[in-house]
Amino acid sequence: QVQLVESGGGLVQAGDSLRLSCAASGRTFISRYGMGWFRQAPGKEREFVAAINWLSRTYYAESAKGRFTISRDNAKNTVYLRMNSLKSEDTAVYLCAADESSRAGSSAYEYDYWGQGTQVTVSS
Repeated sequence: QVQLVESGGGLVQAGDSLRLSCAASGRTFISRYGMGWFRQAPGKEREFVAAINWLSRTYYAESAKGRFTISRDNAKNTVYLRMNSLKSEDTAVYLCAADESSRAGSSAYEYDYWGQGTQVTVSS
């Protein structure tokens, strides 16, 4: 089983930055997977934020371009999401996901494993 654990969420002010981490536990090597970040706000559908494939090519939702950066550290079995210039509309539970096919697509149905999520709240 692939176990993913997100961390780094919290309460910040608009305009602040935050870095989320997604660590794979056990002997899972995330270099073999496409990795994605999704978010879900109350009353809204889960939406794509960013993804990175096995060649480290990155993909972003329009709302994330220019503000968010996805990266991976294969040696640490960890994927990151750096979020800058945060806005109140970024408030959501952020979830990390792994795709066995390494497509790193924008659809949640393309991913096979999910973490529990970490809460990001942006005030003002």
